[in-house]
Amino acid sequence: MTDTAPQTGGLDAEDDKLLVLARGAMGRTGGSSGAAVRDTDGRTYAAGPVELRALTLTALQAAVAAAISSGAEGFEAAVVIGASFHDAGIAAVRELSSSGKIIFADRNGAVYDTVGAEASQ
Repeated sequence: MTDTAPQTGGLDAEDDKLLVLARGAMGRTGGSSGAAVRDTDGRTYAAGPVELRALTLTALQAAVAAAISSGAEGFEAAVVIGASFHDAGIAAVRELSSSGKIIFADRNGAVYDTVGAEASQ
């Protein structure tokens, strides 16, 4: 039997929850990416990419939009799966939270990079 559990890179419980939510959003939408954010009040939002003729959002942009439309004023952390370091959603996170942690993981959930002021803690 092969172990298919993702390597979370030592994430704390709250960040691991974001990883699980992002993977779930990716699975539900059948997309190539997923994202989840945690606002400064501790609420979480997850989304997959939106690809319509009238609206196109990356998964991270969609998660940020869901949070902002629900009243979020800033972000503690974000997890993005299957996206590049150039994802347009990063700018959206940074617009409200210059030091919020952004965790990057591959489609299997393995963390490969973390950026942000809290990343080294």
